[in-house]
Amino acid sequence: MPVPPEISGQKYICLTTFRKNGVAVRTPVWFAEKDGKLYVMTRSDSGKYKRLRNNPKVRIAPCTIRGKVTGPEFSATARVLLPEDWPRARQTINRKYWAARLPIWSKQNVYIEIEPG
Repeated sequence: MPVPPEISGQKYICLTTFRKNGVAVRTPVWFAEKDGKLYVMTRSDSGKYKRLRNNPKVRIAPCTIRGKVTGPEFSATARVLLPEDWPRARQTINRKYWAARLPIWSKQNVYIEIEPG
């Protein structure tokens, strides 16, 4: 399934991940899109990373920088990329956000690929 038009071109998405007990946790994140998939950078010690390892089913919606959802929510599946796939994800994010290119980001970053549908 392609990236929904309501998500495409937005600056932020609300990424909803789920705890083991099923409670939803919403987080506004930067994302970049390429070939019908979304890419997100996060730290390997973040809550969303840990929740994604337990449950790859997520929900995505356009939102503001503060996380206020501004459009419809869509089901998606997320996976943590292997290190050899990071350069593609990093380049995609760096093209969209100049601040992602700054050397201030953690060495613990990992990349997540989200496939709508």
